[in-house]
Amino acid sequence: MGDSTTVGLGDPLPGGGWRGWASLLALAMDAVFINVAVNGATAADVSGGQLEKALVQRPHIASVLVGVNDTLRGNFRADVCATHLERTVAGLTAAGATVLTARMPDPGRMLSLPAALARPLARRIAEVNTAVDDISRRYGTVHVDLAGDPRTYERPLWSVDRLHPSEVGHRHIAVEYAAALTALGFHLPGRLTVDRSGGAQVTRRGQLWWLATRGTAWVAARSHDLVPQLVGLAAAEIWADLRRRPLEQPPRPAPVLRTEWRVTPPTPAALAEVEPVQVAL
Repeated sequence: MGDSTTVGLGDPLPGGGWRGWASLLALAMDAVFINVAVNGATAADVSGGQLEKALVQRPHIASVLVGVNDTLRGNFRADVCATHLERTVAGLTAAGATVLTARMPDPGRMLSLPAALARPLARRIAEVNTAVDDISRRYGTVHVDLAGDPRTYERPLWSVDRLHPSEVGHRHIAVEYAAALTALGFHLPGRLTVDRSGGAQVTRRGQLWWLATRGTAWVAARSHDLVPQLVGLAAAEIWADLRRRPLEQPPRPAPVLRTEWRVTPPTPAALAEVEPVQVAL
């Protein structure tokens, strides 16, 4: 369950379609895999139609990776996102499923945005991750920290759009969950590594072609809802920063040095020692 990351975007199969981290993990577990994730899904989408489809399948393990798209929406509200996340995890847990959750990486950092634009997004994803941390503690999910892992932000782990994992990135996520599940006693007969294997060879030209064709739709959609608000958030960020800075004081002029001359009149004893001088006129 989730968005395009769980769909597998960025990890194409040779015959078409996407594979992704969830499929790789299912193969390693020798498990029946059902993917109900949808590109562009938000937490509300997951707690609605996706949750209904998942519960019908009576899953033993269910993954819920979502939240980044919420932070990229103009109508983002952290409390609303948290409510939908909890509803999803609570429903799956009540049905007896082991739930996989994650702290999601910072989109501003992945996109290498300027600081004024990146800071509002960083705060948004931090609020989402805080909510997921709390939900994980209360419901006992298998929780991995993709946000705090420095390897997450390494360039080879991301596709050309810098928002979706590459094949290596998807393998990295699968390996992290495999390690967490193994530590809890789950048996994984298959072996997972971060080495490239089985996916289609993605060339730089192919990545740019995808970005120019399908990627433009994403950019156009975000230009209507996210960009105006993000610019507003950036302006507010700059204004707040200016208000926090102390007013600059004008430079102080250099001190003027004054020289004082003091004349001390001679004493009578000193005058007595002065020899008279004759001056001829």
